[in-house]
Amino acid sequence: MIDLSGMNIPVWGVANQRSICWAIAKQLRACGADVILLCQPRFRVSVMEMAIAEGIATVLPCDVDVHGDSDDDIANGSIDHCFCILKRYAPFHGLVHGIAFSDSKELQGRYSDTTLANFEKTMRISCYSFTEIARRMRPMMSYDGCMLTLTFDAATGSYPHYNVMGIAKAALNASVLYLAADLGEFNIRVNAISASPEDTLSARGIKNFRAIGKFANAQSPLGRRASLQAIANEAAYLLSDQACDITAQIRYVDCGSISVRMAPARNAALMAEAWTDIAKIAGKE
Repeated sequence: MIDLSGMNIPVWGVANQRSICWAIAKQLRACGADVILLCQPRFRVSVMEMAIAEGIATVLPCDVDVHGDSDDDIANGSIDHCFCILKRYAPFHGLVHGIAFSDSKELQGRYSDTTLANFEKTMRISCYSFTEIARRMRPMMSYDGCMLTLTFDAATGSYPHYNVMGIAKAALNASVLYLAADLGEFNIRVNAISASPEDTLSARGIKNFRAIGKFANAQSPLGRRASLQAIANEAAYLLSDQACDITAQIRYVDCGSISVRMAPARNAALMAEAWTDIAKIAGKE
C-alpha cells in the first residue's frame, strides 16, 4: 500500500458517501495521511458524522463562491475565513480539489441556451476555484507537495446535457497545465484525474445520467466504469512520493473509455441496452 504517513492533506468537495472525494479521503486515511475535509456548509453535519467514523477530526465549511470576513460571510462558509483557519494546520503536503457546480435546470437542454449568469458561476466554482485554492495554498505547501483536481472526459468531447460543465472541465484541464508550469518552481506538482461518469450527487443533477452511465459501460474496453476505489487508489499514488516526477498530467481512470471511438463488438448487448434507453429519452424530448 502507498505510504502517506506524516502527510497533511485537505480535501475539498465531499458532499456524501457517493462523492469521489469521500472515497479519496478514506483512502488517504488508510494510507496514513492526516486529512482535513472542506465541504459546503449545508453538508457539514452529515460530513462530520462520516469523518468521525473514519478518524478524521477536522471538517471545515467552505463555499468557494463566498468571500469576506463579516459575520454573514463566515456563517456562509467564506473561503477567506476558511483559509484563516487552515493556516493553523500548515504545512500541507498535498491537496485534493473536487468542487463543481452548475444550475441543474441548465443541464437539460442545449448548451447554446446557457445563460451568462450560469456560465460565469459554473466557471467560478468548477474551474477558477482550483486556481484560487492553488494560489492560497502554495505558501502553506511543503517544497515537494502535489495538487490534484478531478476532471471528466466531457472536457475533450461533448456529452448530452453536460453543457457548460464540459466547458468548465476543459478550462480546468488547461488550468492544470498552467499551474504545473507556475508551481514547478516550488517543486509542487499539479495533476488531474479524469474518471468515468460516476453516480455522484453532482452527476445526478445531469438529465438522463443513468443512460449516460450505461453507454459508458458499453463504450469501455472492460465493459464497465471505474470503481470509486480505483479512482481513490490513483489519487493516493499521485499524492505520494512515488509520483514525484509526474506533473501536468490528466490521468484517465475510466476503464479505457477515452481510447475508444467504436465500442468493442463483445459489448454489443450492453450497447443495445444503452441505445434502447437513449431512444426512449429521444422520444420524450
